[in-house]
Amino acid sequence: MNYRIGVDLGGTGIKAGVVDENFNIVCRESAATDAARRGFEQVVEDMVRVAEKAAAQIGLTLSDFPCVGVGTPSCISPKTGLLVFSNNTNWRNVPLRQELEKRIAAPVLIGNDANCAVVGECVAGAAKGYRDVVMFTLGTGVGSGIVIGGKMYAGADGMGAELGHTPLIYGGEPCTCGANGCAESYASVTGLIRDTKRAMERHPESAMHAHAALHGAVSGRTAFDCAKEGDLAALEVAERYCDYVAAVIAGAVSVFRPEIVLIGGGVSNAGAFLLDRLNERAVKRVFAGEIIGCAPIAAARLGNDAGIVGAAYLDQW
Repeated sequence: MNYRIGVDLGGTGIKAGVVDENFNIVCRESAATDAARRGFEQVVEDMVRVAEKAAAQIGLTLSDFPCVGVGTPSCISPKTGLLVFSNNTNWRNVPLRQELEKRIAAPVLIGNDANCAVVGECVAGAAKGYRDVVMFTLGTGVGSGIVIGGKMYAGADGMGAELGHTPLIYGGEPCTCGANGCAESYASVTGLIRDTKRAMERHPESAMHAHAALHGAVSGRTAFDCAKEGDLAALEVAERYCDYVAAVIAGAVSVFRPEIVLIGGGVSNAGAFLLDRLNERAVKRVFAGEIIGCAPIAAARLGNDAGIVGAAYLDQW
């Protein structure tokens, strides 16, 4: 059996998994780490330790793998190995690959987490068998991964495919990148929660108040769950959110004309309520969509495992 290993670095945690040749994660390890507050060197040590523990579960060391793949929600230069910018950790021009290779006796490959996710979905998930894919991960931000002709596309410098930071509304809501009106400001769960709270302020009679109290906080589920139960204020929020996401998808489809569009992240759990609306509305926004159609929009399948699987196979994409 041939094994690979992938590491997923997030703002608050690290996950690592050993992946077999059938793309199954056969063992995994994780650890909490406050990357924004702790030193870069400490986080690197944590990453190595977590990966080593995952490998040890099947009696391997990191040198037994053809490479160690790492995904992180950051702007990564695959040519230099620098983590150029991460708004989650506030790191700038950090030599992530070089520091990992000092501690790991195997080649280290680093990719953006959304790029890793789309690779994972292509090798083992909802995009398996497709050669032209666009994927959006709708979470705290909006990540995106693009595959063209069976190869991951990230631009000339490897730092492109940031569809979440394409303009959606001129002069609109502020974005964490420093601009205003980015797609991320509206299509992310963060944007959805903001709009949900605003609607709750306008509608004290809404069932969203009871939902938030029951679950302890307003979340990305609040508006969708209450909309499904017929709450009009919640339905307005959910419908507008679907409009935003459909517009972002339509822009990407008009440019890339993929075979399929995948939606990942927690919002994808809204199921048919979300996907039916996206498929109905995106085709109306795509260039000549009523004539030439639009790629089907479907939910990703691998969930949080997509990043680990994709990172493990970065060298092939």
